[in-house]
Amino acid sequence: MIVFRYFARSVLTSTVAVCAVLMLVIVSSRFVKYLASAASGKLDPSVLLAIIGFRLPGFLELVLPLAFFLSILLAYGQLYVDSEMTVLRACGMGEGTFLRYTMVFALLIAAIVAWLSLAVSPAGFAKVEELSNAQRQRGELESLTAGRFYSLRDGRGVTYAETITSEGRMHDVFLAQGSESRDATGMVVVIAEEGYSRQSEQSGERYLVLENGLRVQGEPGSAEFRLTRFEEFGQRLEPVSPSELRAESEAMSTAELWNSDDPEHRATLQWRLSLPVLVLVVAMLAVPLSRTNPRQGKFVKVLPAVLLYVIYLLSLNGARGALEDGDIPPWVGMLWVHAIFLLIALGLLAWNGGWRPWRKRNSAPAVRSH
Repeated sequence: MIVFRYFARSVLTSTVAVCAVLMLVIVSSRFVKYLASAASGKLDPSVLLAIIGFRLPGFLELVLPLAFFLSILLAYGQLYVDSEMTVLRACGMGEGTFLRYTMVFALLIAAIVAWLSLAVSPAGFAKVEELSNAQRQRGELESLTAGRFYSLRDGRGVTYAETITSEGRMHDVFLAQGSESRDATGMVVVIAEEGYSRQSEQSGERYLVLENGLRVQGEPGSAEFRLTRFEEFGQRLEPVSPSELRAESEAMSTAELWNSDDPEHRATLQWRLSLPVLVLVVAMLAVPLSRTNPRQGKFVKVLPAVLLYVIYLLSLNGARGALEDGDIPPWVGMLWVHAIFLLIALGLLAWNGGWRPWRKRNSAPAVRSH
């Protein structure tokens, strides 16, 4: 029991440390991406932290298996370097004991990953989709930042406001876009003292209402143009098309995926189920891969082990894509990938246990003549 607690402390402490580092890297890269979207006006800065928070379970379900895999390699590799494994083997602890201890830790991590992938992560992704759809549905003017030019949807034009009050009223407004009239060509430039957004009670459409300004219509480079002064001018804002309001399969609950016959939904369900299985298989892989010579150091097998893990993960992704395209029967799914790497793990364990297939042919002892 003392040895088990010692192993548990080494492996789980390393898992937490590696997981924290990997999460910091992933969250930082995602935050930069979302920050760029907020800077371009596609995302409200006030929802950045909420989106990151809701996406954390999805990041963690992918990071935790890798962190656990690396922690076994590093923790057990250190025990080999310090010759502690040699002492434990001399006391009667074999490869099977190490494997049993490791699988206990793996079951705990697999249970956490299953909880994240089957329940927590889909709920978080659904919240992110709600926020994203709300951002797509909001008017174009709500994303306008004072003192910056902003491109309207579909490249229809450019707008600018020098200042914007807390009530959303804009001052010193500039609007430039192509002429929407069938019998007119060229550009339309509107300059107004004030502007605000108004929604029609009858149709529900939104309009940009400009007050006390000048409208200039003409062909760039031509001397012919038309000037129109106005006290109030309304410009219809394009609504969000229904195709932009999408529902991702990752945001669907596991129960909804289970009752669906859609290939994409089946692939998503099998991906969620594959993550806990991934933890168990990589734990079996890590035990023989962590064995090293004390003179070589604990990092000698980290690179090939990580490459094997990457191949495993890419194979699962490939199987998921093939399942979505209907190239693989649903009952096969991703099981064949797990089966291949399980056989590799069993082969490595047998190899470390002393199994050599060619020894049977050469096992007969030589007879010496006297």
